[in-house]
Amino acid sequence: MGKIEIGVGTLVATNERIDGAVNPSIDRLKEWLQQTQPNIHVDETPWLVQGIKEWLWIFAITDFGLFHAADTRSRAELDAILGSSYEGVLSSDDYSAYNGYRVKAQQKCLAHLRRHFKKLIKLPGLNNQEIGAFFISLVYEAFKNYALFQQNQNSDEFLSWTSGFKLKVETSIHSWMEQAGGEAGKLLRSLHKKSHQWWYFLDHPEIPPDNHLAERTLRESRNKKKS
Repeated sequence: MGKIEIGVGTLVATNERIDGAVNPSIDRLKEWLQQTQPNIHVDETPWLVQGIKEWLWIFAITDFGLFHAADTRSRAELDAILGSSYEGVLSSDDYSAYNGYRVKAQQKCLAHLRRHFKKLIKLPGLNNQEIGAFFISLVYEAFKNYALFQQNQNSDEFLSWTSGFKLKVETSIHSWMEQAGGEAGKLLRSLHKKSHQWWYFLDHPEIPPDNHLAERTLRESRNKKKS
């Protein structure tokens, strides 16, 4: 059987035809996300392409996900998909690319906040173990009460809990700040500064307090790549 040779020019022309056919649909999906979706979950993961580190981004809602392959992990990729601003709630982890992006609001993933305090517990320092354990308990309380609200849909009960919980968080940060070392103090100051992002769901329970939707979608893509 003879050897089939395909020239570079043929491959380039084929890729250009594919791009030309696909890109209009992708552009319409971007516009649909930007203009109609009140809450988008975003995440990114390293993605090796022929040994070169690239990034795979996911922009997900409950029944839809738009993947975006990129050279970078920068805010430019947010601009490429959502534009320079997004008039909805962006759910994400607390990676720096999401900070300062122009949105209506953000909900940072509480699972990542819990992870930060778990790391704090393992660090030597003034009251790190006590501070870490206390704020981990607050995160667990938040998840527990949000799950309860999802089950019974009792808004009055949920909002009654949130009023007390927000006060507990605020007073606890100020109280522990006086007893915190360097790393703990840095974490508590960040938690105070971004409280409107970590706890957005307390006033808007239609928004989940995590970014599991995007994370699960990326995990499935990585598993399929391995299989």
